[in-house]
Amino acid sequence: MQPRRFAQLDVFADHALQGNALAVVLDGEGLSDAAMLDFARWTNLSETTFVLPPTAEGADGGADYRLRIFTPAGELAFAGHPTLGSCQAWLNAGGTPRQAQRVVQECAKGLVSIQRSAAAGLEGLAFAAPPLQRSEVPAGVQAQVLAALALQASDLIATQWLDNGSRWMGLLMRDIEVLPRAQPNAAGLRALGVKAGLCALHQPSSGANAAEPVLEVRGITLTAHGIAEDPATGSLNASLAQWLSAAGHIALPYRVQQGAAIGRAGRMRLVADAQGQIWVQGRVHSVVTGHVVL
Repeated sequence: MQPRRFAQLDVFADHALQGNALAVVLDGEGLSDAAMLDFARWTNLSETTFVLPPTAEGADGGADYRLRIFTPAGELAFAGHPTLGSCQAWLNAGGTPRQAQRVVQECAKGLVSIQRSAAAGLEGLAFAAPPLQRSEVPAGVQAQVLAALALQASDLIATQWLDNGSRWMGLLMRDIEVLPRAQPNAAGLRALGVKAGLCALHQPSSGANAAEPVLEVRGITLTAHGIAEDPATGSLNASLAQWLSAAGHIALPYRVQQGAAIGRAGRMRLVADAQGQIWVQGRVHSVVTGHVVL
């Protein structure tokens, strides 16, 4: 066992302690899979990451670092807030990307680009939404999930299976008043094996960002012991943006609010560049730095 650089950050929030917490071990080389999982269980956060030297090469030079992402239950191929948070922790610790304004992360899903500049209307750090696989939800499954959420068919506009390395059922609800009425039943959702991403559009306002729509989101996740609610979910919001914009339900750019049901204020912005690539942007706040002995 040895001291390893460690950081804990808050991701997707305008102010620290309002978003999604992340633990990052910056010197992950030499740790076994079992040791990584043990530490992820010990932190008891939704995700804990381990930064390693890159192995992937590409036409533009390859990755800047490799990332492994663990929940207390196992490893993920990709996740959004661990991507932004780990990138910021790596930069804070002196990481130097091959390209000044672009960081390339290698993970089980493949190479993920992270922008550091305000190019294409971005606001700070933003990751490129990975390729999405989506499909129709059978009517019977849709009815079972609505029942497990204590909602009615009349509350729903559309559903899709969404998978960009993390699989969700996306549910577009009739209006934002439906979202707080959802009462997730742990046994029902676990029996179905469904993580539910509920969303609804706010009515247009005349505020500072009136030109951009606002999407309210709830992310109901599965855990080793039941279910939990995520305060801000990058992977879910990336896939929601790809689905909802392609289906004509919402126009990019738009802003996301998430976490209200659990007393958090998750915030992010979704934007598409000239090539049609969707980017997920959010602020990252450093909360804890130091060392862990692993």
